[in-house]
Amino acid sequence: MYVAIAGNIGSGKTTLTEILTKRYGAKAYYEESDNPYIGDFYNDMSRWAFQLQVSFLGSRIQQTLDMLAAGDDVVFQDRTIYEDAYIFAENLHGMGLMMSRDFDTYMKIFGLTTNLIPRPDVIIYLRASIPTLVTQIKRRGREYEMNIDESYLMRLNEKYEYWINNIYDGDVLTIDKDAEDFVADPTVIDRICEYLKKYERR
Repeated sequence: MYVAIAGNIGSGKTTLTEILTKRYGAKAYYEESDNPYIGDFYNDMSRWAFQLQVSFLGSRIQQTLDMLAAGDDVVFQDRTIYEDAYIFAENLHGMGLMMSRDFDTYMKIFGLTTNLIPRPDVIIYLRASIPTLVTQIKRRGREYEMNIDESYLMRLNEKYEYWINNIYDGDVLTIDKDAEDFVADPTVIDRICEYLKKYERR
């Protein structure tokens, strides 16, 4: 069973991955948090957008290859390769922070990659409002995230909604993080696990 957790910055992907991994005794694959370009990117987005996205894409490809090589029965992945392209790279291009030439190159690499790797059995999408995202970003206190503009988060939210509703054609379980706090309310986790039963390999 290959489950991916998707959602905006601060939506709770890592926390949910940790909870589900413990529940299933499974292997977790986390998003790279120490990308060598990320600090520079938040200080000068237009200068470092392409480098950041290519670095994340390479990391995600390697992670997927590691997952395939491991052959684990149950895997939880914190963020997907699709988000790298359809959310973050497209948003940077739309904002004029990534040149069209760079964006086209990036998408060609992405297209080749997605033809070679498996798609998750299901994506758990964590939908969250801007106030919820800002609260959680501040709570976890990563220095390079402290200056993220709310309008940037809003644009990402819009990209997520468009991707989920109009582009991605796989199975998606949406969790409304504003109303369904899986940390405070364990029944939310129970509901997720009940949904995942159909993907468990016997």
